Amino acid sequence: MVDPHHLAHWYPTAAYLYVLGLDALALAWEYLRRHPDYRLDWLRRARRPDAAHRWGLRLLEDPALDARDAQPAWLPGHAAVAQLYPDADPPPDAVAFAFWHIPGHKQLIHDGKGLALIARSPGHCLRFVLAPGLEDGMAVVYAHRDGAAAPARSHAPDAALADAKPRPTPAALLELHTLQALDATLTGASLREVGEGLFGEDAVADWYSDGGLRSKVRRLVHRGEALMRGGYRRLAQLPPLEKGRFAGDAKRP
Repeated sequence: MVDPHHLAHWYPTAAYLYVLGLDALALAWEYLRRHPDYRLDWLRRARRPDAAHRWGLRLLEDPALDARDAQPAWLPGHAAVAQLYPDADPPPDAVAFAFWHIPGHKQLIHDGKGLALIARSPGHCLRFVLAPGLEDGMAVVYAHRDGAAAPARSHAPDAALADAKPRPTPAALLELHTLQALDATLTGASLREVGEGLFGEDAVADWYSDGGLRSKVRRLVHRGEALMRGGYRRLAQLPPLEKGRFAGDAKRP
């Protein structure tokens, strides 16, 4: 039976269903915001104004906000972020930037350097960087950081939602279980308690040291800790930390 003192917020799987629709950058935030040292940096941010760069951010974001409400200003470089520029020489059938026609819940964020647009719909998250001078109704061109300019029509926001999937993928379920297992261990839950919370009492009825379920739970816990303590940088397409930097974080229990 799960210890009631360890239940906290992690036990109801329904509380994690929003994770199924997150993209890589949003998942990176979910792992980063759980890092104890990140939370400490947030609390003392007035004394450490440059702390954000340590974590791959331009500005520190409140770790109490999950990916549905947070607006983390990541350092640039993610291939999923399209850059939008006014078309200086548009053809007659040029695609116009139509802010209100972009599907989904929209957020405009200024990260201290530029304006970004995030549009979230079920199963999809579109991210754009808006060039200075771009206005609603202007002819627009799209570019990606890999240097390959793309025709605006093929990367229009409407087209990007055409392949939305109604069911969660195995990869999305893995992230849900990983975050739930990570939260459980951060509250002090045992592996068995984590297994019961994720898969039910019946699943752990035959719990033993070398059982398949116990191994699965252990892998989820280890994966969550690894992503929280630096692996999130891969999701955000940030360079890994140089060897020896912040080494204390990895050793901290």
